[in-house]
Amino acid sequence: MTEQARSGFVTFVGRPNVGKSTLTNALVGEKIAIISDKPQTTRRAIRGIVNRPEGQLVIVDTPGIHKPRTLLGERLNDLVEQVLGDVDVIGFCVPATEKVGPGDRRIAASLDGYPRAKKIAIVTKTDAASRDEITERLMEVDSLREDWAAVIPLSALTRDQLEVLSDEVLALMPTGPALYPEGITTDETEEDRIAEIIREAALDGVRDELPHSIAVVVDDIAPREGSDLTDVHASIVVERDSQKAIIIGHKGSRLRDVGAKARGEIEGLLGTRVFLGLHVKVAKEWQRDPKQLGRLGF
Repeated sequence: MTEQARSGFVTFVGRPNVGKSTLTNALVGEKIAIISDKPQTTRRAIRGIVNRPEGQLVIVDTPGIHKPRTLLGERLNDLVEQVLGDVDVIGFCVPATEKVGPGDRRIAASLDGYPRAKKIAIVTKTDAASRDEITERLMEVDSLREDWAAVIPLSALTRDQLEVLSDEVLALMPTGPALYPEGITTDETEEDRIAEIIREAALDGVRDELPHSIAVVVDDIAPREGSDLTDVHASIVVERDSQKAIIIGHKGSRLRDVGAKARGEIEGLLGTRVFLGLHVKVAKEWQRDPKQLGRLGF
């Protein structure tokens, strides 16, 4: 890093599903946050680290801000508030493909509560929008606040304007040494990343309230003696017996698909062949139960 290196924390806020996790992964250069078209996919503050010659960005990927319907929802919103109070820069995200609505206005106005952080506006998903839509969105977003340090349209998928965003955010950071050693891309544990990979596979193709009801706990990770295999055992937790039946599928077909999908990614993460044992458990109404939430790490 250079003499006048900068480093600090940035988080991206916005409604659920505006592309915050996709943007985090694109900036970090590897997948550290799972992606799904289901709202509230992100449930923890996941840190991604971006090393540049001019300094280091620590991106805190947070859940989308929403009206909570459960105790889990309340805790996720509390987590976002806590993160917002601690970061140096807040990036407010709006997709180019959707008009700015009341939810966006409410979140933009709520940023008044974090005077310490510098604020930038980001119009995401420009690859999926027309030039007119992007222009319209930039004007709508620009008018939401008077204190934007920058307004940037970008696409995390095509990487268009990502460098511009990195440069802008880094320029707003305080001067100081790196917060993490070089070469580290996240402070997530292997166990947490494996649990999230399995949850991402389990979310694929489920609808209605089921996505919100799925949690994953890794029970054990151990190298198998006399073999190049790693044994991974994990539990997929749902709230009702009917949901358990959906996750398992006809004669176990859906659970096998989840296992096959997750295993490839876990092998890439661990660098070994993996035996993945999955069990489905029911923890009644865990999203509303303080004890169960505690057990599941919320």
